[in-house]
Amino acid sequence: MFENFWIAAGAALLLGISKAGIKGISAVFVAGMAFVFGAKASTGILMPLLISSDIVAVWYYQKHAHWNYIKKLAPTIVLGILIGVIYGQQIEQESFKIVMASIVIISAIIMALMDRITSKTVPSHWSFAGIMGLSTGFTTMVGNLAGAFSNLYFLAMRVPKNVFIGTAAWLFFLTNLFKVPFHIFYWKTINVSSFNISLQLVPFVLIGFFVGIKLVSLISEKHYRKLILLFTALSGLVILL
Repeated sequence: MFENFWIAAGAALLLGISKAGIKGISAVFVAGMAFVFGAKASTGILMPLLISSDIVAVWYYQKHAHWNYIKKLAPTIVLGILIGVIYGQQIEQESFKIVMASIVIISAIIMALMDRITSKTVPSHWSFAGIMGLSTGFTTMVGNLAGAFSNLYFLAMRVPKNVFIGTAAWLFFLTNLFKVPFHIFYWKTINVSSFNISLQLVPFVLIGFFVGIKLVSLISEKHYRKLILLFTALSGLVILL
């Protein structure tokens, strides 16, 4: 039990680092939480942690947010969340775990493709935003794993780094707030017990955020992305096993 707590604490630390702007490691902390608490239960425990880190990220990067991107994605994100709510309620724990692992592995493939399209034209038609929004909404509800799809969208829009981080901070802050009632009243994955666990882990999230701020300016993007691609693929296997 003691070891499990520190695995969860490490996952919370990585969550904070991710929200600070080191994108692509969401699958790692999601895998860690799923390992400790179970695939579906972990989604509820993560919600207060995500929202607390979103608040700090919004505060730190607020001046860089561009609301036009959020407006384009919001309608289909909402639809994707609603589909995810219904789907997640109907499947068993083992199937839920397989879906989460599949999303993680698909995320790794998408991020690998992202490395290849930096010099190529990516469709910016409204349908592209619709598909990315729908995918983001579904994956954020089912497993808090929407990063790969939202990252792909922002990459396609060629947004600068700080605009990317600031806009994503607001996008997921609002998205996560929208998800809370479904976790409480429909999935029942947020309750007094889960919230107490979340409260114990919040300090690690905040520490991770400020560590992440430092890392953003220190880590080479080229080498970092290769490492994250490996971690992302491995974390999918961790969830399965």
